[in-house]
Amino acid sequence: MISDNLDTSGMPDPDLLIRTGGEERISNFLPWQLAYTEFYFTGLNWPDFDENELVKAIKKFNGRERRFGGVLK
Repeated sequence: MISDNLDTSGMPDPDLLIRTGGEERISNFLPWQLAYTEFYFTGLNWPDFDENELVKAIKKFNGRERRFGGVLK
């Protein structure tokens, strides 16, 4: 019911959030939608975030075991 009343209603929740500039917080950005999102933090500022850094973020994301709130076995 909550998801249906958010501005992002009908959109899938993000799988990956990339935060640039060295900050390691989400600043109350999409708190409901980010519950099972993987975070990637980089010290690079946005203008310097290039294709190589994006590839690094995706590789790191692909190497993670996503449990969606479950427990490791």
